[in-house]
Amino acid sequence: MAGSIVVGYTATDAGADAAALGARLARSLGARVHLVMVLPSEGTRSAAVPPERAYEDVLRGQARQWLSDAAATLPSDLTRTGHVRFAESFAAGLVAAGEEFGARAVVVGAAGGGLFGRHRLGSVASELLHSSTIPVALAPAGFAQQDDHVMPRVTAAVGIRPGADALLDEAASVATDAGVPLRLVSLMSFDVPPGLDTAVIRIVQDGHAESVLEKAAAAVPSDVTTTIEQAAGDSVEDAVAHLSWLPGEVILVGSSRLAQPRRLFLGSTAAKMLHELPVPMIVVPRTRAEAGDR
Repeated sequence: MAGSIVVGYTATDAGADAAALGARLARSLGARVHLVMVLPSEGTRSAAVPPERAYEDVLRGQARQWLSDAAATLPSDLTRTGHVRFAESFAAGLVAAGEEFGARAVVVGAAGGGLFGRHRLGSVASELLHSSTIPVALAPAGFAQQDDHVMPRVTAAVGIRPGADALLDEAASVATDAGVPLRLVSLMSFDVPPGLDTAVIRIVQDGHAESVLEKAAAAVPSDVTTTIEQAAGDSVEDAVAHLSWLPGEVILVGSSRLAQPRRLFLGSTAAKMLHELPVPMIVVPRTRAEAGDR
């Protein structure tokens, strides 16, 4: 099997969305699913919560029941296990589980109150996107209610500046393991101050983007079917809205250059993309973890 997928599960709609995305990724990649529920460790509970072992056993028992119920909803051909973890935070517990299981991705659902089919970052996702050493997959709201499609294509959002080696490596690896083509997309936004000649800027940026896309495509292994596409618009959101998507597709983006090495940080472009994306987003650390870093 090609690694594993760790799903941050809660007995909520967001947890069901995360489990559904985790299952889809696992089926496409031939990976194992680890459903993980993280409960607060004793040091993080309020004084009103009794620390007795009996209470902890009740929590663990309920969590195991929820995990069992969730596992039963996953496709029968998947290898899946459930785990209860205690940690200072939900995100910290998921990162620890991801490192323990050698996960290819940690999956979480959208925060409550988001539009159906769209993303809304909650506190757990935000913390993961600032601390994870592992790619983080974000499931749109209502993902569990969508038809169960096999991943038909992988899209990677390539910036107009070079330096996306980790993103290209991960995108090519996902496409290869899933046996699907890879689409490299450059998002061309034109949020420029009034008075500037946007036509000239457009020509320069188009030429730069095309050059970067061609270099990126050349860096992808030759056995991966690769296409390149520019998505123009008046803003990042507008550019994303003009892209077409296949049912079951995912998009990979790199983390911000402000992120610490081997850590995630959601950049401004990716954050704007989330407002319009109707498909899952996987955020990849800007550099890969090396031996001894974990």
